[in-house]
Amino acid sequence: MKFSIRTRLFLTLSGLLLFFVLISLSLTRLGLEKYYMWQKEDILIATSTAIDDIYRGSTYDIAIELKRAANTLGAGIIISDGNGQLKYTSFGPFIQQAAPGNGPASFWFPPPPRHITKSRKTIDSRTVLEMQSDPDIKIDFMVIDRRLNNGDTLHMRQPLAPISESADVATHFMLFTGLLSIITGSCWAFFFAKRFTRPIQSLDRIAQNMALLDFSQKASIERSDEIGALGQSINHLSDQLDTAISELNQKNRQLLADVEQERQLDKMRKDFISSVSHELKTPISLILGYAEGLKENVAQDQQSKDYYCSVIMDEARKMDRLVQDLLNLSQLESGEFQLNREIFNLEVMLGDLAQKYQPLLTEKGIVLGLQCSTNLFVSADRLRIEQILSNYLNNAIEHAAGTKAIDLSVAAEDAEHVRISVFNSGLPIPQDSLEKIWTSFYKVDPSRTRARGGQGLGLSIVRAIQERHGNRYGVENLESGVRFWFDIDKAAPNAVARELTAHVPPL
Repeated sequence: MKFSIRTRLFLTLSGLLLFFVLISLSLTRLGLEKYYMWQKEDILIATSTAIDDIYRGSTYDIAIELKRAANTLGAGIIISDGNGQLKYTSFGPFIQQAAPGNGPASFWFPPPPRHITKSRKTIDSRTVLEMQSDPDIKIDFMVIDRRLNNGDTLHMRQPLAPISESADVATHFMLFTGLLSIITGSCWAFFFAKRFTRPIQSLDRIAQNMALLDFSQKASIERSDEIGALGQSINHLSDQLDTAISELNQKNRQLLADVEQERQLDKMRKDFISSVSHELKTPISLILGYAEGLKENVAQDQQSKDYYCSVIMDEARKMDRLVQDLLNLSQLESGEFQLNREIFNLEVMLGDLAQKYQPLLTEKGIVLGLQCSTNLFVSADRLRIEQILSNYLNNAIEHAAGTKAIDLSVAAEDAEHVRISVFNSGLPIPQDSLEKIWTSFYKVDPSRTRARGGQGLGLSIVRAIQERHGNRYGVENLESGVRFWFDIDKAAPNAVARELTAHVPPL
């Protein structure tokens, strides 16, 4: 910027001060002498009127007053009678010294001075004011002639030279004080402009930081004027903008998260349709193929017909299981499904489940180990917990390798939860798949071979059930295999007591 506010304020104040000093000097130079003349004119008229009021014809009676007026005004006073004979003069008599041997000295009064009248003004019927110039001594005089009440004439003669000298002295003094005032005032204007613009510069820095979205700085202007009010407004604006931008950023992040979630949902929808289509395509093709074979009598003997029928039934059961899993997953994820919580003995449920899977485990040569505390009561939806365990066990049986061992164990997680773990020996899960396996239709094996069975929905159902229970779940790779786990709520002791009492038969 070419001229800052401080510079303009300094120049304005200094110029204003210079202007008033010059105006004062000009008025003093042009008008002070005239003002003195007016004052002297009024004083001479007033003095002549006062002498007229007290004069009764004897100058001796008012000699003191005449002497005082002459000394006060610095004017000459002469009183003469109607014939022009001198009765009083403030100039005093001149003493004429006699020559040696010629007798005593004599006294005489000087004649009236010669004068040239420059202007004449009649004050009233008895008073005339003249401006005269004495050509001998070259001095101007203000002269007033007044005819007194008794007919005598009062002549007052005021020299104007002292008035001009006083005006010149006053002008020089005003010039000196004016220069001093300009210097002092300019210094004051400089510091005042600097102090006045300092809070504005502070507000400017804060505004620039606000433009850079930095709202940490606040105006600390302790003033009760408009600048203080502006500082408070800037602070309020900064707080409002900070809040608004924070909310806007939060909403933008939420919007981005929603957009990303929408993309994920769209991708999941496409993947879901693709996965369902893939899972249904093979059994439907097999069912159609074998059904057409039966219709065309491709199988002639009873054994072949039975094989065709068993294939059709097996693929139909797989389709039915897939549909049931999809329905379960849909109910759990929709939020409409209500858990049927109850208190049950976890040891009993695990024992029944191990006995149920024992024929399959024996067939596949897998050893199952079970570790659980006696009479361990938990609170959950029993059917859904059994569904989680079945999915974990099916997954463990499918991937058991090496020593072909499965360990089903229960341990206390904290005061309110127990953790159920299912370990199977075998290959670990790839690190990048540990989070993805909980997604619907995801399989670690991208080829999706049917030889190992499963549609990739079991772990998705586990995730949905645990989220409805509000408990944790997870998987981890161990040195010799993989361990899946989930938490379940412990039952309160008083609730367990009520449950056991309710099932005790009456005596």
